[in-house]
Amino acid sequence: MLNRRTTLQGMAAGFGAALSASLAPHRLTAASAPSTGMPRRIVFFMQNQGFDPATCIPAGMGGSGSLAKTKLPEPIEALEPYKERLHIISGLHGMHTSPSHSAFFGALGGYRGGDGVPPSSSTIDYELSKVLPQTLLPHLCIGMDSIENMTTKPTIATLSASGAGQPIFMHSNPNHLYQMLYGGISTGDIRRHHEARSNVMNQIEKLAAAKGQSLPAVDGQRYKQYVQGFKDVNGLRDRLDTVSDHLSQFAPQIDERYTNPTFETDWHDCLLDLGISALASGITNTLTIGSGRGEIFGAWKGLGVEQQGHNLGHMKQPDNPIWIKIRQYNSRMLVRIMESLESVPEGNGTMMDHTLIVYTSNNADKQHTNGANWPVMLLGNCGGVFKTGCFTRLDGKRPINALYATLLRAAGQHVDRFNMNEQLAKKFDAGTGPLKEVLV
Repeated sequence: MLNRRTTLQGMAAGFGAALSASLAPHRLTAASAPSTGMPRRIVFFMQNQGFDPATCIPAGMGGSGSLAKTKLPEPIEALEPYKERLHIISGLHGMHTSPSHSAFFGALGGYRGGDGVPPSSSTIDYELSKVLPQTLLPHLCIGMDSIENMTTKPTIATLSASGAGQPIFMHSNPNHLYQMLYGGISTGDIRRHHEARSNVMNQIEKLAAAKGQSLPAVDGQRYKQYVQGFKDVNGLRDRLDTVSDHLSQFAPQIDERYTNPTFETDWHDCLLDLGISALASGITNTLTIGSGRGEIFGAWKGLGVEQQGHNLGHMKQPDNPIWIKIRQYNSRMLVRIMESLESVPEGNGTMMDHTLIVYTSNNADKQHTNGANWPVMLLGNCGGVFKTGCFTRLDGKRPINALYATLLRAAGQHVDRFNMNEQLAKKFDAGTGPLKEVLV
């Protein structure tokens, strides 16, 4: 069983997995000229407890069609001004992932998942981070939860993986993440904490390298992965220091939300700001956001929602004032991402012109689901690659893997399937190749 609460090991192994892809050339992508008709960065926003299609499909839409003359449902009404960039998809399935409470790694991996079950292969966000234009930190994962959970478990792995048994850890304490990304350009206490943490990490790397030599072969190989993780952490810090002048233009302003949050949503907002800044500055090309951190917990007291955790999953989402608040909060976050990237020039347009946002759940349509319907919203067309301004109703015969293969196709990889062999495809996929309903 995978121990997702081993924080120190997780930090090393997680960074190592995220950084193991080629880091050369060491360039920031915000100012570089984009290729025509290909995504340059991608955001996955995963909300736990399911994504009921009734909370996103406009009233009266019985089948596929344009969104132009429709009104978006109340939970996603913040996206109304951006309908021409939106594609709502209903009818993909993930029955083979056995989601129930959550598919965990299976949600982005397209395979069977479970609580405490290690990933059986890499996930789509990691695979895309390898083929998109390379950055200093190819993949960043952030997770939002209650203050208690984010404090006691600042790193956790439930959604992303670089391979079988190789989880990528998400960051949940914005203070720690800020120090990692911007500690080298900070002053005062933040700089002192950054330097102290850096010294500790250097010492751990040296000690780990020395102590691991006496271990048996099997344990030694695993130990080398953790040693490499610490090397990657330290190497990332050094590389970020070399572009400090550039990073200073994008670093969020530190305020009391970081050090003295009133509600957990203060930290959620801080984490989102850091994720956006990492994209806008070019530190990363792939951002995965786990609202609820891929589990069955989560809290939104800052929205006036007193219920939290597993109980939220047992509430029907349509016309539920609690879930309307949560989904509206998500939608405002999506708008913040779009508007922020829209403000950064790139090539002949903006960063948003070459960005795709994928919004869905790690738990298909609801809690205790069989995964027969896995709604997804796409935002952005990446220079005309993806269809937008429309709703597509599929027949439930294509899996989420088909969408992931489509994303890889859009990024320039000629693949017909993702994490699905022929035997599995015969049972769960009625087609092959990308979803023609998604690509132009």
